[in-house]
Amino acid sequence: MKIGILNSDTVQIDGAEKFGQYPEMFSKVFWAVDPKIQFKTYEVQFGEYPPNINECDAYLITGSKASSYDDVPWIYTLKEFIKELDQNKKKLIGVCFGHQIIAEALGGSVRKSPMGWHAGVDSILLNNHAIEYGDKDKKYNLVFSHQDEVDKLPRNATLIAESASCPIGMFLIENHIFCTQGHIELDRKFARMIYDFRKDQIGNTKHKYACETLDMKTDELEVANTLLNFLRK
Repeated sequence: MKIGILNSDTVQIDGAEKFGQYPEMFSKVFWAVDPKIQFKTYEVQFGEYPPNINECDAYLITGSKASSYDDVPWIYTLKEFIKELDQNKKKLIGVCFGHQIIAEALGGSVRKSPMGWHAGVDSILLNNHAIEYGDKDKKYNLVFSHQDEVDKLPRNATLIAESASCPIGMFLIENHIFCTQGHIELDRKFARMIYDFRKDQIGNTKHKYACETLDMKTDELEVANTLLNFLRK
């Protein structure tokens, strides 16, 4: 399987070079599950796209410091590409910003959360629509770092996981799109660097809580395996 990573940001935090950029982070976690997976990166933040959507078997949209509602050309171009993938039932995964921009591109909406920043390890609960992806009421612990949230799903989307802090935690669109607000790719040390970098935005109380939660067990490998099984269907 060949996954095209639609990279939507550049990591520019001092000291973070050892973790690589987001494509390297995603490759690492997926290779821990299946070392045979191939990847190709497209820097969509700079207007780079595959010449043909069949160049890869599936695509993944990364996180970003940008917002899905930003009035900038590359955001509009990415939304049009998402619509093309959807129309052709091409397999697509969205993580964090990817989760949000897919929702918005296909008829949902995204807003700044009235609860402010959601940072740290949080548990999202699978509902009865997630039978294929885990038992009902199963919890996944994932790293979160966002202030934007999906507040309205596209018409044909199905909510499969949620939490009090993240009401739309995961959703599906038919059998070809899987989106998650929680991260599978963030190393805990890198997550701590993000929280420290954004401490003034997050606030002292939430920053302290977020850092403390990084000691919790997380389920990124299990979710990565779930995503790969979804892509293989």
